[in-house]
Amino acid sequence: MSFPFDALRRAPDVEGPGLVAFDAADRLLLDESRSVREECGPNELTVIGDAYGALALGAAWEGARGIRVHQDALTGEQAIEANAERADLRGAIAVHPELDADVVQGARVVLLRLPRSLDALRDVAGLIAAHAAPDVVVFAGGRIKHMSIAMNAVLGEFFTRVDVTHARQKSRVLVASGPHDGRDPQADAAHVDGVDVRAFAGTFGGARLDAGTRLLLAQLPERLPGGSVGDPWLDLACGNGVIGAWLARRHPEAHVWSCDQSAVAALSARATMTASGVADRVHVVRADALEGRVDASASLITLNPPFHAGAAVTGRIASHLFADAARVLRPGGELWCVWNSPLGYRGELERLVGPTRQVARDPRFTVTVSTRR
Repeated sequence: MSFPFDALRRAPDVEGPGLVAFDAADRLLLDESRSVREECGPNELTVIGDAYGALALGAAWEGARGIRVHQDALTGEQAIEANAERADLRGAIAVHPELDADVVQGARVVLLRLPRSLDALRDVAGLIAAHAAPDVVVFAGGRIKHMSIAMNAVLGEFFTRVDVTHARQKSRVLVASGPHDGRDPQADAAHVDGVDVRAFAGTFGGARLDAGTRLLLAQLPERLPGGSVGDPWLDLACGNGVIGAWLARRHPEAHVWSCDQSAVAALSARATMTASGVADRVHVVRADALEGRVDASASLITLNPPFHAGAAVTGRIASHLFADAARVLRPGGELWCVWNSPLGYRGELERLVGPTRQVARDPRFTVTVSTRR
């Protein structure tokens, strides 16, 4: 019996029309790699970028054990574990929150969902080449519409041979072997508005201050509520950490709590705080929204909400973040938010948080402040 892909769920990640837990590229990756995977022993298979477990659990269903799994999004990681539990395969996988040498050490087969960023692919390929077994074979697949010929060249920087499979159901797999010249990921660096920004590949905004965040920071008043050890300013979906670092540099006595569900974003934000000399006052965590924060406890939250779930554009992510911000804000507390103007979040902010006023708008972005009822 084949693996029951239709039983896979995205939860606790957002679910809804057009948001799927697997696709044809997952099936093609498993089919193309099957004969090579059958030669692997325990702990010799690694899966990277497996959104909700289709690859790792599909391989476990076929008998693989000791599968190391890395998924950047925390909700995706939690979904993989929940799907494994439902399929009675939890003992076959080991989730690794960090993308580091331990994930690929000695691996003979790596299944990889191709990231959309070439720099992110370069970091993954270099890591595999540096730490996997000398005979490792990498099966890197995705939907053709999200692939480019440049991906072949990036893999060619670290592998002697790169082959391309036949397309199937608008999906394709690149097969790389013969690793060489491996390297560990390195963060990009920049100095922006008094902040030393660091960003590993795949972090929103990279090592820069994106235009929306720049507009938000320009509107924040000099005097802000909270900012103490017991009532730190909260930077939700912090990305590279630039908002938290900027606040801490501007207010030398203030304390900030920054969070993002992306492993690479949290890593980048910590590096930004260290480089900017504010790591002692800015605590960075990997978290789903504001999990772990007490209800009605915060005076100020800043947010530049993401609107991509994988390749799909959805407002459900922002709604989830708005609702959790409302939970954590105390009555009278403020949510300062910047968003792409066409997304029209003001009504949602009014409904979920409280009275909302526009404080700035340019051709692309809108900045609002919502006061908790």
